[in-house]
Amino acid sequence: MSAATSSASTPASGDLASAAIASCRTAFLTVGLFSAVLNLLMLTGSIYMLQVYDRVIPSHSIPTLIALSIAVAAAYAMQGLFDLLRQRILTRIGSALHAALWQPVVCNILRGPLRGGANRGLQLSHDLDSVRSFLSGLGPTTLFDLPWMPLYLAGCFLLHPYLGWTLVVGAVLLFGIALLTEVLTRAPTRDASRAGAIRGVQLEAGRRNAEIVAALGMEQRLIDRMGAANEDLVAAQQRNADIAGSLGALSKTLRFMLQSALLGLGAYLVIEGLASGGVMIAASIMGSRALAPVELAISIWRPFLGARQAGQRLRAALGKGDASNPDVAPERAVHRLTVEQVTIAAPGGTTAIVHNASFALEAGQAVGIIGPSAAGKSTLARALVGIWPIARGEIRLDGATLDQWPAEIRGGMIGYLPQDVELFDGTVAENIARFDPEIDEAAVIAAAKAAGAYEMILKLPKGFEMRIGEAGATLSGGQRQRIALARALYKDPFMVVLDEPNASLDAEGDAALTDAIRRVRARGGIAVIIAHRPAALAAVDLVLTLANGHVQAFGPKDEVLRKSLAAHPAPGGAALQAVPDARSVPAAAAS
Repeated sequence: MSAATSSASTPASGDLASAAIASCRTAFLTVGLFSAVLNLLMLTGSIYMLQVYDRVIPSHSIPTLIALSIAVAAAYAMQGLFDLLRQRILTRIGSALHAALWQPVVCNILRGPLRGGANRGLQLSHDLDSVRSFLSGLGPTTLFDLPWMPLYLAGCFLLHPYLGWTLVVGAVLLFGIALLTEVLTRAPTRDASRAGAIRGVQLEAGRRNAEIVAALGMEQRLIDRMGAANEDLVAAQQRNADIAGSLGALSKTLRFMLQSALLGLGAYLVIEGLASGGVMIAASIMGSRALAPVELAISIWRPFLGARQAGQRLRAALGKGDASNPDVAPERAVHRLTVEQVTIAAPGGTTAIVHNASFALEAGQAVGIIGPSAAGKSTLARALVGIWPIARGEIRLDGATLDQWPAEIRGGMIGYLPQDVELFDGTVAENIARFDPEIDEAAVIAAAKAAGAYEMILKLPKGFEMRIGEAGATLSGGQRQRIALARALYKDPFMVVLDEPNASLDAEGDAALTDAIRRVRARGGIAVIIAHRPAALAAVDLVLTLANGHVQAFGPKDEVLRKSLAAHPAPGGAALQAVPDARSVPAAAAS
């Protein structure tokens, strides 16, 4: 079960699901051994009735009856103990698999949007719960009991061949029903799973965008849109239930008929003098026990199919794993950022958004990246912080590519403020500290002051300890942006990438942003600012212009802006005049 306690920050490569199951091999073997003992002990009732009818009643021996009853009670007590232990082991196998795969599953969910292709959202967590629930239920015990059917068949043949063949015919019929159940429910189960996943994604999207849904009167339209997936789900589940229910009722009826047939055939054999009364009762009990696992298998068929499909999805999602953390990482970067002939496409896409971009920044420099909409500015920002892949070229910090550092260490060297600010349900301090379990209070306060958010936070109810709600719902847009800026500046990261950092800021916020960029430069950091509003460029010394994914110019701010303005003049030179001179940056920052 060692996989359950893995503490690696990223999953190791390999078939994680198979490895987790393999780690439970000993426990499964123990369950198999207990099942063998249990199925032998389940012969107790048949043997007891056989002895009572054939030995105790003819001899009228009370001591023999008492001795047999004591032995049977002890056997039943042992049977109950082994059944309890078997179920407990299976429950713990389910919990161990859940613990072993929980971190890889969550990593897969969190990284899914960054990989492109089909995003299953929360489906994988539901799949993991489905597998654990199945392993902790009656399903596995039924599967472990099925191989022992031949034991009861052999017992019936020993009692009389007619009884044995009757049981064989019944078992074949029940197995046929089980196989028919598998064939007929396969497609509805698959359809229900697919429709459930689609409906879940649509519901989550509607919940996440509740404000725009209410404001624009889109509620009924979204409900109608989700209705198709919901109807598909209900219809598939209904087909599945109808098939499984009908065949389950048929198997139960057949089993009752077989038990009565064994009793009737046993009575015939007694009348003909071919068997004793004990044989008639024992055969009925043994036949019932032989057919019970088949009937149970039919009743658990839907959960079994669901767990099997969930396991297949887990294997597909976790099969390749993720690259493990390097054993030896470079020192923290403190000198330079180098972008060399970088081409970037969206995750899972093939069309390049940024083409052959190259530039370099030294410690203490800041660059403003400007350009029209859809020029590739945010794409470049995502690649710089390592969340979008690079098709060609290299991004290096102090000569090392980003993947040479473990994710947590790399994240500590990078501050990132995305265009769409996302905060998490927690306190203001927890959000600024990036949910570090050991919050550095001094670093939180320093980051808040660096972002110009300290006084603002103090005015909030409970200050730094205020819970902000999901996605920062209790805060205004400007408050969220300044807290997210403080998060980006937490513990003085070497490279700070800010995408449209002043989109929701007022004049006071703009001034705080400018001061924050100056502080980054003054302490020897690097700042990359994606900007549409000229005020965001006040503290940068370099400007890079992008158009159609190509770098058009890169160099000193005044020079690049002058050339850009000459190529695309604005009325009255307003754009250029709105950009403060970089010479206001302290000398230490500009060096």
